[in-house]
Amino acid sequence: MFDDLTDLYQQVILDHSRNPRNFRVLDPADRRAEGTNPLCGDQVSLYLRMDGDRVREVGFQGSGCAISKASASLMTEALQGRTADEIRALFDQVHTMVTTGRMPETGDLGKLAVFTGVHKFPARVKCALLPWHAAIAALEGRAEPVSTE
Repeated sequence: MFDDLTDLYQQVILDHSRNPRNFRVLDPADRRAEGTNPLCGDQVSLYLRMDGDRVREVGFQGSGCAISKASASLMTEALQGRTADEIRALFDQVHTMVTTGRMPETGDLGKLAVFTGVHKFPARVKCALLPWHAAIAALEGRAEPVSTE
């Protein structure tokens, strides 16, 4: 059973890496953020269109490893329609899962659960979290690029 689940997770990550969802520039965007992971060269640009405090539309562009690109793709799907507070709470849950391998006690991460095993590969934790840090920076209106270092 565990091997089947691991295989499924790997397939989802590869699919989102090869065929990223929401891979586009939103022009105009209400909020935007840039992020880099200097250790492996991942780069992400995140674009948000807001409806008040709620994300109406999200897009990203960037380059990097499969984990980084898949994380951005799955994240953009998860952010659609959420409020800034909901996104911050989701960030906290994803951060805990990616860094420890523990699933949150409350809430359902859905497809984001594919990143549960990333904690076993410390060099990839920053790859998975880079788009999330960019999302928080965009929500907060930070102009300076975020970095995983």
